[in-house]
Amino acid sequence: MWGKNKLQTPVKSTDSLIGHGGTLEGKLNCDTNLRIEGNFSGEIHCQGTVTVGEQGTVRSSIRAQDIIIAGKVYGDVIADQRLMMTGTGQLHGNILAGTLSITEGCVLNGSIAMAEEPATEKAAGELQKKEHADKAGQRGSKQAETA
Repeated sequence: MWGKNKLQTPVKSTDSLIGHGGTLEGKLNCDTNLRIEGNFSGEIHCQGTVTVGEQGTVRSSIRAQDIIIAGKVYGDVIADQRLMMTGTGQLHGNILAGTLSITEGCVLNGSIAMAEEPATEKAAGELQKKEHADKAGQRGSKQAETA
């Protein structure tokens, strides 16, 4: 009677934080989101979102699903899905991202490579291929009728 009606709440993952004034050095692997407001040197691999706050300074390579840069990053970044740079963000390194959002006022020194073409361009390309194939098919049927 007492234990039967208990609702089990799912365990929620806690975000990780390197606070303002904090300094961390090494290799960081995390399954949750990460926010950096202090200083970090090393390497970051994250399954969630990495946010470098306005007070944050990162001297590291970063790999994550999503990356938001509002502070300073010195190193290459790989965003499996999305990279967003705010107006206060600085990136001195190369970018590989699925999608990219750059706000006026940010600083970017490095090269950019997109992981794949955006979905809207894919759809437009497929539509053009289909229209081209339809026109070719129509020409072929017209030629067959005249022969």
